[in-house]
Amino acid sequence: MKKTLVLFSLFLISSCQWFDQKVPDKEELVNKRLEEINWKEVSSYPSIADCDAITDKEQQKECFFESMIRLVQEKLDADTIAVLYPELDTISVQVTVFADSRLEFEPRFEQDSVSYNKAVIDSILKSRLVDFPQIEPAQKEGIPVTTQFTLPVILNVE
Repeated sequence: MKKTLVLFSLFLISSCQWFDQKVPDKEELVNKRLEEINWKEVSSYPSIADCDAITDKEQQKECFFESMIRLVQEKLDADTIAVLYPELDTISVQVTVFADSRLEFEPRFEQDSVSYNKAVIDSILKSRLVDFPQIEPAQKEGIPVTTQFTLPVILNVE
């Protein structure tokens, strides 16, 4: 029994070196993880309730953009923009979805567009583009983030 105990003790002592591996430093682990993250792309795009059932990331993204374009067009359908500026058939609207689910809309104009009053169009957009359904913000590694995108909105839909 003593021989077995001595052999077992020697085995335990010698096996400790197998378990004596260096534990990575916290900073080292964080830096390694930060290098693995793709900072140019979000983990999940903003989402609207109509698109929540879709599981494919790209299809959900398309559904969200199509829904947003449709909602903006509906809110601007019978508006004065088309009456005041009949030559203006499409307007680019920059949409910002903040991390707290707030929305902000800002029209984007071509550099040489001087034939219409940008301030009037901006005020019409801000007054009409309200009361949107709840939008879930985009996420990066599970944390809500602010995103911006530009929607081409057709004004003269017939």
